[in-house]
Amino acid sequence: MAVSKDRRRSELAAFLRSRRARVTPADVGMPGGLRRRTPGLRREEVAQLSGVGVTWYTWLEQGRPINASDQVLDAVARTLRLDDAERKHLYQLAGVAFCPDLSPDALAVGPDIQGIIDALDPHPAVVYNARYDILATNPAYRDLFDVPQMRDAAVQNVLWTLFTIPDAHCPVLFREKELPVMVATLRASYGPHAGEPAWETFIARLSAASPYFAELWQNGDVVPPGPRIKTFRHDAVGEIRMTSVSLSINGMPECRIVAYTPNDEESSLRTKTLRDNREKLWA
Repeated sequence: MAVSKDRRRSELAAFLRSRRARVTPADVGMPGGLRRRTPGLRREEVAQLSGVGVTWYTWLEQGRPINASDQVLDAVARTLRLDDAERKHLYQLAGVAFCPDLSPDALAVGPDIQGIIDALDPHPAVVYNARYDILATNPAYRDLFDVPQMRDAAVQNVLWTLFTIPDAHCPVLFREKELPVMVATLRASYGPHAGEPAWETFIARLSAASPYFAELWQNGDVVPPGPRIKTFRHDAVGEIRMTSVSLSINGMPECRIVAYTPNDEESSLRTKTLRDNREKLWA
């Protein structure tokens, strides 16, 4: 264990030195000066810009066994202009649990991911973040999950929809089996975000809107995302049984593509019927 920690600290020292060398004073709005022995920032400049002590940062860069909080590492990462992958690497080398940035700007779905889920049509596909916000869908998903309340929402969230619409309008059958699993999956994602305003507000609002959600949330059950067989109902074609599979997305931490495939021949035919009658159904 000691050898592993020593190796990690030496890697941390080398990584910080290399990142510091590539950031010029001009990059951070500082005068370059006439006599600089290093191509990038000095240690004291990184410390000043990050709001930490020069001695502390020097020890960090030397790989000494000191404690670093996530707030301090975030400040250093901003000063050194680290991207998401480099920031994660910094955390791992420092031995600090990494919490990805889940700000809305960081979760924009690009044309490459949209193209992948569109190519799955007529199989439904959706991109969720850890809170079940819907970031992207393909036409087949919109066929299957045809809920007016969700279409009109400012922020589309599948959990909010399923817990607040009447049972008769819910596209997912066997809610008593499916919804507890979704809440347990949400709780598995909640740990790194406990105390964050966006998460706490969402949970508080949904608990107030749905006593059933509040009850399930208090149970404390935890499960990871995984393959499941779900049954949907659609007014135009009846019941459709689907197998769902979750796929992680590079560059989008805690987000996943959920793709659905018909579980039997009858469900496959009904999915095709939805696709063939899409314009009529959406009219």
